[in-house]
Amino acid sequence: MNSPRTRQVVTESRQLFHLALPLMGAQLAQMGMGVADTIMAGRYSSADLAGIALGTSILWPSMMLVMGVLQAITPTVAQLNGARDYPAIGDVIRQGIWLGIGGGLFVVAILNNVEPVYHMMKVDPVAVAISVPYLKMCSMGIPALMCFFCLRFLADGMGYTRPALIIAISGLLLKIPLNYVLIYGKFGFPEMGGVGCGVAQAVIMWLQLLLVTFVVFHRRFDKTGWRSKFSPPQWRMIKPLLIVGIPIGTTIFAEMGLFSLTTLLLGRFGAEVVASHNIAMNINAIFFMPPMALGMAATIRIGFRVGAGDIIESRTTAAIAFATTALFAIGGAILIYLFRDPLVGVYTREAVVMNLASTLLLFVVFFLFFDASQATFVGALRGYKDTRIPMYIALFSYWVVGLPIGISLGFGYVGDAMGVYGFWLGLAIGVGTAASLMGYRLWRVSGDLALIGKLSNEA
Repeated sequence: MNSPRTRQVVTESRQLFHLALPLMGAQLAQMGMGVADTIMAGRYSSADLAGIALGTSILWPSMMLVMGVLQAITPTVAQLNGARDYPAIGDVIRQGIWLGIGGGLFVVAILNNVEPVYHMMKVDPVAVAISVPYLKMCSMGIPALMCFFCLRFLADGMGYTRPALIIAISGLLLKIPLNYVLIYGKFGFPEMGGVGCGVAQAVIMWLQLLLVTFVVFHRRFDKTGWRSKFSPPQWRMIKPLLIVGIPIGTTIFAEMGLFSLTTLLLGRFGAEVVASHNIAMNINAIFFMPPMALGMAATIRIGFRVGAGDIIESRTTAAIAFATTALFAIGGAILIYLFRDPLVGVYTREAVVMNLASTLLLFVVFFLFFDASQATFVGALRGYKDTRIPMYIALFSYWVVGLPIGISLGFGYVGDAMGVYGFWLGLAIGVGTAASLMGYRLWRVSGDLALIGKLSNEA
């Protein structure tokens, strides 16, 4: 029982969980802000809940597309940290900030020009009237958020994941009272309904940037020299980040885009269906956060081990991450099945919305394991800087398999129209396909030393 191999697994598990636990807390706190929006807007009215659901269907995919590109910083810094090449880390961060600023302005432009898209897709005008100003308010904080991600990924990549937890909790603690004041118009502020959630979100984005700036000014980051000089944008350094980052952003966008486009298409069925869909997705996301955090920790730990030349044992890290993810997912599915009615009751009191959302959670029970697994597989692959093939897998699984099936079944192009249930069946099949293919890809890459070396040298 106390063999050298067992001790290695125990030691590696501790290292992985040391990184993962703060990230889990950070992801859950970050998700808590979305939950707060959903609950508080839902208690205000189902129209406001539907408006925010539509807004987030645009906000999150566009935001996560750029954030995904910036995620190239994490494995890059992790591998440089493993190799002890600290000055190169500073160079990466300075160029990453330029990427963040440019990407943030790109997202701002999208969020301020979405109304024609809603009209083109014949979305319920009641929800559109709330969604459009909500997105405009959110856009005011996007540039700050992208710079926050750059600096957070510096800390994450060097193994300091606790600051992400503290910052996320601070944001959540401020978000709830801000929502209350702005939604209901307390203390002299105007009553803004769901739009107030967008104002609060922008404030939190600027707060996060301020807090992470204090973190990375700590002397432990001085060895990177990231703030020792000014560097203009340099293509030779931005290009490697884009080689790794664009596939990451596209992969995230492929999955989130599928969920978001589904929300937009469901807008044809009315605000109550959109609200039910959003509640079910929100609960799914809560249980998805710990596995996602394990994937992020696997990126950091595997990247470090590859940079340090400990490539063979990095496969152990991937195996531990997946085994833990499986336990989380199975446990989460059981909890959702047993307590789905009380969980939905936290979000809304409207009987029609409650009944439909509770039914949709049965789909979550089925596909949570696959959704969680693919997140961990993708995170592990990023540690190897393997991002291009996972991008193709995501595009195929979600947009060639999942979306066409959902549309065909939902709108009745094949058989009788199943409505929202057809779309959710498409989501489940798409996620299952992605998990299977990503798992196979990780098994192949983690055992191919020549390929790992090639991937590291390409970017």
